[in-house]
Amino acid sequence: MTFEALVTPASPVPDTRETGSDFAALSRRISEAGLLDRRPLYYTVRFTLVGLSLVGGVAAVVALGDSWAQLLVAAAMSVVFGQIALVAHDLAHKQVFSSRRASEGWGIFVADLLLGMSYGWWMNKHNRHHANPNHEEKDPDVSPDILVWSKRQASAAKGLPRFVGKHQSRLFFPLLMLEGPNLSYNSFRALNKPTMKRPVVEGTLLVAHFVLYLGGLFLLLPPGLAVAFIVVHQALFGLYLGSVFAPNHKGMTMVTSEDQLDFLRRQVLTSRNVKGGAFIDALMGGLNYQIEHHLFPSMPTPALRKAQLITEQFCAELGVSYHQTGLIASHREALRHMRAIGEPIRLEF
Repeated sequence: MTFEALVTPASPVPDTRETGSDFAALSRRISEAGLLDRRPLYYTVRFTLVGLSLVGGVAAVVALGDSWAQLLVAAAMSVVFGQIALVAHDLAHKQVFSSRRASEGWGIFVADLLLGMSYGWWMNKHNRHHANPNHEEKDPDVSPDILVWSKRQASAAKGLPRFVGKHQSRLFFPLLMLEGPNLSYNSFRALNKPTMKRPVVEGTLLVAHFVLYLGGLFLLLPPGLAVAFIVVHQALFGLYLGSVFAPNHKGMTMVTSEDQLDFLRRQVLTSRNVKGGAFIDALMGGLNYQIEHHLFPSMPTPALRKAQLITEQFCAELGVSYHQTGLIASHREALRHMRAIGEPIRLEF
């Protein structure tokens, strides 16, 4: 489908650009509905529940001791770590606190100490993604480091991306199981980069995380069981986290510097919402409303559901394609896209 087909109004609509951009008109509707207001009670309850889940998981490890039932705890803790990552994400976007200092301070504590991921490194990467989602040259989330996301990337791929790209739709979920160690590895690598504002603080907290995490497990469990716990925990954590983020953009419109899109269309056309009600909202931490999140990154999670209705209606008025589907269907679309992108590489063998 061409960009013209995606963004041309299906019927005449008022030209909102007479008094501002299309996004400005949508932003006024969102603001008038009070959807950008802080929600302290919601985040107090949510953070308390996540914190209690973490404490409960640690207590379960201590109580069970030398038992293979620990692997069930490892699986449960993968979900807890995923929820911690979603908490760090909301803090980074200033959804919780209006103060930059409070957002950053709590973000560093949650991401570095509790999760083992550098807040500063991830923020730099994630901000570039938000500015240019699915942009082949500017979005780090679709850079062809291992997987390829467009036929242009597939044609230029060499080495590992070319080898993996041949079967990337089948390798995608197994590769997600490595995402936890990958995040920590890149976090340590980033500590000496000039973009890091607090390398000493973050480095100290990252080391402290792994001393507590690895030291605690090997202190409490036999070596073999400790290794098994780590493997199960990290694999399922990566799978969960990747499955939360993958449906949001994978398989949606890819753009290059040749494409001229305004802010609203750049965010809407490259994003996908996932339907599913309260369970999906909790599972994905509100990121299932990816379109609204990209348009209004600082919007508190509980406001996204109402914002979705307003945004979908607004896009319908403009004739801008607005895509949402179920969770399984979203993964199916992403995998179908990955298989199609890898086809030129497969045909060469």
